[in-house]
Amino acid sequence: MDTPQGQPGRHAVLHLTNQPGQVQQAESAVVQSLEALHYPKASVFAVRLALHEAIANAFRHGHRNLPPTTPVLVEFDCSPSRVEIIVADQGPGFDPHSVPDPTAEENLERGSGRGLLLIRSYMAEVEFTAPGNRLRMVYARPASA
Repeated sequence: MDTPQGQPGRHAVLHLTNQPGQVQQAESAVVQSLEALHYPKASVFAVRLALHEAIANAFRHGHRNLPPTTPVLVEFDCSPSRVEIIVADQGPGFDPHSVPDPTAEENLERGSGRGLLLIRSYMAEVEFTAPGNRLRMVYARPASA
């Protein structure tokens, strides 16, 4: 884990392989940073859930046809007012607009699209970089926190 001087634990660049332990370590690193900055529990939950969904999607969809040792990049930067997270896989990418709306009547029983819905619900900014294998998401700390 790389951290710049002066901000221990608040910024890191991680390269994860598809192993539960590594995913949990990435989530824990972000949670510890948020807790050190005294983010409310609801914010910690929201960021952790969005991060989990982004990493799961990168491995499940982006790396579907790649060797399991192919790493996913996770970079995060936590400050007192916001959290920026980048998740980039090495897959071919996708068009996020082509994912069906899971709240539409015809899609209620389909399993796809829910992770993206959660990410978009919790994050203030969600941006996919073409070809769709790099996600940048920003969580804005609530003013009352």
